Amino acid sequence: MQTLTLKHFILKQRALNLYRQAIRATRSIPDRTTRLETIAWIRSEFEHNRRLVDVALIEDKIASGRRELKHLFPGIHLPP
Repeated sequence: MQTLTLKHFILKQRALNLYRQAIRATRSIPDRTTRLETIAWIRSEFEHNRRLVDVALIEDKIASGRRELKHLFPGIHLPP
């Protein structure tokens, strides 16, 4: 098992914040079924990447998640 560093804990917080922002962004989807399916998809993507430990890969996944979220919800404001 790899020892987690401070960077891992910082990235974990960034990932959790991205997850929360993504779930909040789904509030703008008017159709309930579509909203629930989108939430399930978001959750599955985060669960799929939950066990990553490579810092560079985690940073890349967070960056691509932010890009995808901005693409799906153009009006969303994501802090840096």
